[in-house]
Amino acid sequence: MKIEMVKATQQQKSVLCNLMELYQYDLSEIEAKDVDACGLFGYRYLDYYWTEPERHPFMIKVDEKLAGFVLVNQHTYLYQDSNAMSIAEFFILKKYRNQGIGKQVATYIFNQFPGTWEVRQTALNLSAQAFWGKVISQYTNGAFNEFFVNDRRWHGPIKTFNNSDKLLT
Repeated sequence: MKIEMVKATQQQKSVLCNLMELYQYDLSEIEAKDVDACGLFGYRYLDYYWTEPERHPFMIKVDEKLAGFVLVNQHTYLYQDSNAMSIAEFFILKKYRNQGIGKQVATYIFNQFPGTWEVRQTALNLSAQAFWGKVISQYTNGAFNEFFVNDRRWHGPIKTFNNSDKLLT
C-alpha cells in the first residue's frame, strides 16, 4: 500500500471541497450539523488555505486514489500568540480507516512542522479522542499534555506536545 501526502493546489480546491462535504456528513451524526438551503454543509475557512501562508491543505492518496485530507494551520486555542501548529481538520474515507493510514499521515504531518503542536477533539467525538490519544502517545513516547476545555470557544480535550527534537522524514 502506497500512501502519499500531496499539498493541495488551488486547482484542486473543488476536490477538497467535495471531500469536506463527506467529512462534515460524518461529523453531523456527532455534532448535530445541518446542511444549508442548497443541501451542503460548507466550510467557511476553506478559501483561506490558498491565501494565508500559515494554512496548509493536504490531500491523502492511497495507491494513487484519493483517501482523505488534512488541514493544518496556526489557529490554536492554547497558544494564540505563537507559531504553534494545529490539525484543523483530519479525514480518512471509511474504506481506508483502521489500516494504519491515519497514523502514518499524522506522523508525516507532524514531522513536516517541527515545534509546538495542539490537536483538539470535540467532547462527543470519542473515536477521534481514542485515535489522537493513541497516535500522539506513540509519536511522543508519552511526552504530551492533555487538557479538557469547556468554554464558549471550545468544548473537549486538547492534546499538546513539542516535536522540535524530531528529525524530518
